[in-house]
Amino acid sequence: MKLRNVVAGAAGGLGAAALGNRLLAWKAGDLQPALEGRQQTYRWRGFDVAYTEAGDPDNPDVLLLHGVHAAASNKEFDQIFKQLAKTHHVIAPDLPGFGRSDRPPLTYSAALYTAFVTDFAEDLTEDAACVATSLSGAYATLAQQQSGAFSRLLLVAPTGDTGSRRTWLRSLFRSPVVGQGLFNLLTSKRSLHVFDNREAYSTEASYTERDVKYQWQTSHQPGARFAPASFVSGYLDPDVDLGEELARLDVPVTIVWGRDATVSPLEDGEELAERADAKLVVFDEAKLLPHAEHPGPFLDVLLDELTEEDREAGSNVTTQ
Repeated sequence: MKLRNVVAGAAGGLGAAALGNRLLAWKAGDLQPALEGRQQTYRWRGFDVAYTEAGDPDNPDVLLLHGVHAAASNKEFDQIFKQLAKTHHVIAPDLPGFGRSDRPPLTYSAALYTAFVTDFAEDLTEDAACVATSLSGAYATLAQQQSGAFSRLLLVAPTGDTGSRRTWLRSLFRSPVVGQGLFNLLTSKRSLHVFDNREAYSTEASYTERDVKYQWQTSHQPGARFAPASFVSGYLDPDVDLGEELARLDVPVTIVWGRDATVSPLEDGEELAERADAKLVVFDEAKLLPHAEHPGPFLDVLLDELTEEDREAGSNVTTQ
């Protein structure tokens, strides 16, 4: 009798969780474009990849690659996209598995994202400058080695190592009821606020409730947990030494870091810039997203880099 009650209780709990998961997905609704511009679709290996472009196609190309986390999308660049498009042809995709792009239940990997960046840049840009954040910085670096598609790289807190691989954690988040429920907790508005305050931004004034709402909405689209499941379990880390890979590039590299960053502290950026023999730009009063916290000064740095002649090798540090 007791066993029957336990089984019945567990089944009831799972049923309630499944219902709650469906209600959250219904409440999220369809995700609208985060950036103003021409909304396009790139067909790649069975994915419909959404991207936004703006600016005169005859102007120099700039490719913007957002970072990887549970609520990632190209909205990361909404503070600089429109202004940058006044002088450049700007393209910002939602990476496969994120934003408005398809999110099939694949086991996402670093190799998949490196291949995507390589193919996307080759097919849709010409001699582009690439701005990439966190793990996307590693994918852009490897894509440059494979295709030479970029004229220069500006990498915001790039990393190739977020921790050890944990297969059990990936499997847990991929599970249909429990995994979805855990992911919903991870991406609740309260949890997103905590992440934004603790890791992403140096002050609450740097983001708005509208930003959190979009983070919540994008992380509650169908299939939203599958790519993050590989991220939190370490399977989106490329198996390379990022410092060595950057040092091998033959295009200018600029590394940007927030002085107050905690997930990837400034010491990591200083070491990476020294090993890569790259320019390091440090933004005061910023954490993971200096381009969102200080869009004006960040654009100044970016435009300076885009118009600067190739400089002689030699690491140097600039503070903003």
